[in-house]
Amino acid sequence: MTGRLRSYAVDVRSGRLGEVMGREGGYVQLRPVGGGREWDCPPESVREAATGEVLRERVRQVNEAGRLPC
Repeated sequence: MTGRLRSYAVDVRSGRLGEVMGREGGYVQLRPVGGGREWDCPPESVREAATGEVLRERVRQVNEAGRLPC
């Protein structure tokens, strides 16, 4: 895992996908795709996200935002 800024990674502990925002105190800082609160992940628990994983998450967010409340 390169941990390049603005790349995407998966926290293998939880399966959460995030955008790499930086490194702090030995941890990789990830932010949910589309924004939200960052979380820290040990570098050994991070893997590079596949392009398809990022695309699926973005489509999920667009679909969710387009839903009308019941």
